Amino acid sequence: GPKTVNELAAGLPVSRPAVSQHLKVLLEAGLVNAKAEGTRRVYTVSSAGFLRLNIWLDQFWEALPGE
Repeated sequence: GPKTVNELAAGLPVSRPAVSQHLKVLLEAGLVNAKAEGTRRVYTVSSAGFLRLNIWLDQFWEALPGE
């Protein structure tokens, strides 16, 4: 479900700034959504983003020679 950077970092063996940087990349790629709640940002997985990724991967694998 929805989580803040601190909530995500608490369950991972990496620093909060590292989690924040990764979320920035995922946000730019459209794989997560962010919603401002006061001074915090709450992140959720983007179903539409992962659907687009899945379609792209299917096309990628189908285009490989010898497949």
